[in-house]
Amino acid sequence: MTHAATHATGQPAAHAAVPATEAAVPASPPVAARGAARPAPLTVLARGLRRHVPARLLPALAVLALLAYPASPGAEGATPADAASAVLVLTVVLRLLREGRDSGGRGESGAGGERGGSAGETGGSRETGGSRETGGARGATRFRAALTPRAALVLGAPVLALALAALGAADAATGIAGLGRYLQIFVLVPAALLLSLRDARDVRVLAWGLVALALAEGGVGVVQYLTGSGASYMGEDVRAVGTFGPGDVMGMATVVAYGLVAASGLALARTGEAPRLQRPLAALCAAALLVPLALSFSRGAWIATAAVLGLQLLAAGPRRALAVLAAASAAAVVLVGGLGIGSAMLQERLSSITKVTDAPDQSVTDRYTLWAAAADMWREHPVTGVGLKNFPAHRDSHASLALSAGSDTAGAGQDFRVQPLLSPHDMYLLVLGEQGLIGLTALAGSWAALLVLGVRRLAGTHRRRAPRRRPLDCGLVACGLLVWQLVDFTYADIGGPATVMTALALGLAAWWGLGARYGAERPGAEGAGSYGAEGDGSYGSGGSAAYEAPGRPVPYATPCSAPHRQPASQPSERRTP
Repeated sequence: MTHAATHATGQPAAHAAVPATEAAVPASPPVAARGAARPAPLTVLARGLRRHVPARLLPALAVLALLAYPASPGAEGATPADAASAVLVLTVVLRLLREGRDSGGRGESGAGGERGGSAGETGGSRETGGSRETGGARGATRFRAALTPRAALVLGAPVLALALAALGAADAATGIAGLGRYLQIFVLVPAALLLSLRDARDVRVLAWGLVALALAEGGVGVVQYLTGSGASYMGEDVRAVGTFGPGDVMGMATVVAYGLVAASGLALARTGEAPRLQRPLAALCAAALLVPLALSFSRGAWIATAAVLGLQLLAAGPRRALAVLAAASAAAVVLVGGLGIGSAMLQERLSSITKVTDAPDQSVTDRYTLWAAAADMWREHPVTGVGLKNFPAHRDSHASLALSAGSDTAGAGQDFRVQPLLSPHDMYLLVLGEQGLIGLTALAGSWAALLVLGVRRLAGTHRRRAPRRRPLDCGLVACGLLVWQLVDFTYADIGGPATVMTALALGLAAWWGLGARYGAERPGAEGAGSYGAEGDGSYGSGGSAAYEAPGRPVPYATPCSAPHRQPASQPSERRTP
């Protein structure tokens, strides 16, 4: 045995006894191992989704997916998307109960996280299916930390007013149904989404879900326009309505506008705060969604989207706003002026926005009449209104003779039918007429609080420096969707399958405006290098998006700018040979 084959301990090496001829020939893997080396494409897709899509967001994404389910003509009641939103609320409630039981057990047995000084027990994080699950006593309270007293006050303010309005309904069944619908859209689903969203990555996943749904519905709408299979408009079946049908012409317009606002916010992200391909892909999606939005012929969606896009550009910075507006103006001049793109229907619909007072069509006349009827109801019952879902019963006694019998709908694979006018097509007037000043103060006050808090934090993203500042793209998405909905409420109200998207917008706005403050020191961190409980958008006490498992690189995290300083009392480790 040679000296090279002997270790320092004097024991022979394990590979010394193997002949050179056998060591040179590698053993061939078995046939089963070679076949299992390449996983199936579906397996690869499932692994990718499990890595990038946290399990806690699956109920919210299911709501978006089920919105594309084709609507049945004349169907009433709960939709598949409403059922998915109920599952979202139920999963959050079950998780709250489970974590409350776990934290109670820890309180009786003592602080188990201090046992042995293990960081993994006191709140260390681990990766499970692409999402971070915290352990120990701190992990049990992280999920509940988002529901602060201020969040509970803002989101729960309308509950008492809605209960009071439900008492004035025509019967108990109608009151309970109306109360459940309002609680679903304005209280329960927003609160559940607030508790489900953890950091900026979750918000981006949900925003891309909105974009994907908008692209799918918009693609169906463009095909309907090109093939003449859409809803009836000016005697032709060319109105893009997607899978929502002619009975809900605002459904596809709302979905596409939501996707456009989300894509615009993602495209305006700061450099280094988001994935590298996010901005160009989001910009392409936003440009593509302009086509189905135009083909929806929805004037209210056009106005709300134009206002939000302008506000997003101003919030992103004046230089970027000027650059984008210059590029958009040049593209519009080339497409419309040079190539002549833009049908006469679009031009007529666009010009009708400025003629609603001079020469209004029948739809505008009906809307003015319904607005006057809702205002008259409020004058008779200024405090409590006429009761939940009582607008149809009091409509004829307060409306003038200019109101038509209903709205004519046809096309998109459905026969001609007259759709009754059951609401004033203005959310503020609907609440004022049915719930009075008490209901409008509670609901509008909650929305105004979300708007003020969101805009204040959006302005703070320009004043603070990384890593304590919030991600700009998430704020643009959350505030943009909220502003779009509040503007659109002047032309529409809740009703139809797409109504559940209002709850998602309020939930995103609640996460942005009511989440924990940035810059709070992470519990259990040592030294001044730890930078807060939220980092890249996460809330609650229990680490940040820039604090993952030890030794694991964190994407999109901005390193702390403070240099590491060696204490003066500690001797240098450099030794003189």
